Amino acid sequence: MEFLTEPIPTWALCYLINGDSTGLTENDIAMIDNWYADNNVQTITTASENEGSAHPYFSHFPAFGLASEVVDCIVMTY
Repeated sequence: MEFLTEPIPTWALCYLINGDSTGLTENDIAMIDNWYADNNVQTITTASENEGSAHPYFSHFPAFGLASEVVDCIVMTY
């Protein structure tokens, strides 16, 4: 197992963490699922200093998709 810190788009967090695809298009879901499978992702948690506090910022290079607001997340992969 490997633990990486990845900039995950905030618009994808509900789907990745809670399985809630509300507001996402079929293309969004396919893009997220492809990234998840291609990287052998097992779990994703926000990388915050305090429980419940995430610090979003803008990134030109998120883990997937176009430039957007992201949150650093701990990604566990095989």
